[in-house]
Amino acid sequence: MNRSRTAPAALDVLHAPDSPQAVVLLLHGGRADSLAPPTLLNLPARRMHLLARALRRQLPGDAVLIARVRYRYRGWNGHAAHPVQDAHRALGELARLVPGLPVALVGHSMGGRAAIAAAGRPGVRGVVALAPWCPPGEPVAHLAGRSLVILHDERDPVTSAAQSWDLARRAAAAGARVGTIVMPRGRHTMLLDACGWHRLTVDAVAAVLTGAPLVLASATPVGPHPRAPYPENRHGTAARHRTTDDGGFGPTMPGTLPR
Repeated sequence: MNRSRTAPAALDVLHAPDSPQAVVLLLHGGRADSLAPPTLLNLPARRMHLLARALRRQLPGDAVLIARVRYRYRGWNGHAAHPVQDAHRALGELARLVPGLPVALVGHSMGGRAAIAAAGRPGVRGVVALAPWCPPGEPVAHLAGRSLVILHDERDPVTSAAQSWDLARRAAAAGARVGTIVMPRGRHTMLLDACGWHRLTVDAVAAVLTGAPLVLASATPVGPHPRAPYPENRHGTAARHRTTDDGGFGPTMPGTLPR
């Protein structure tokens, strides 16, 4: 990687190995409407920094560059969709900084919506969306041939898990490889059982980047999620998994990432 280049304004590189083989780009949450810049405290961004640490610990440290999108504004702001603009700028800057590498987008809440919207960009292998904001009718055709994994607690009081499952079904019908995970706790902030969210996110990122099927305790087509109790998985988190492929998404990351 060319370290002489300073990361441009839309991109904040959090971990930069000498010879990365893949990229994880993080997009934090925000508000529906706000033209104010993100605050210095920026709690949504700090939450994603914790996830970044988990990704760095659990993915091959010398293989994966980890970065986040810097937003100009705190809000989505209607048709302007400012976080999507910022995501496209960051992806363009990444393409110049580390050309040709596969990218996984990881977004929480508003950032999940932005990640899904930006996933049609060349080089993007797919999206891991955490408690995403998925209004009805969001476009999904651009997800064909890409991976989409959604984690959502159905008791989330801020964003709708039902709308996430609806988007997942439509994306699968459009030709995306889709997996959904019903989280048993964490609501919207993901603070309760943060380790469970982090571990499953790492698993999903590995699947997105490698394209390898990863075996789950249960793998069935995307569909309505029963509310009956479900056995705990290997992480000690009673998450329920749904996938649209034979093997599903799961816990093993191959030793070599695609070049």
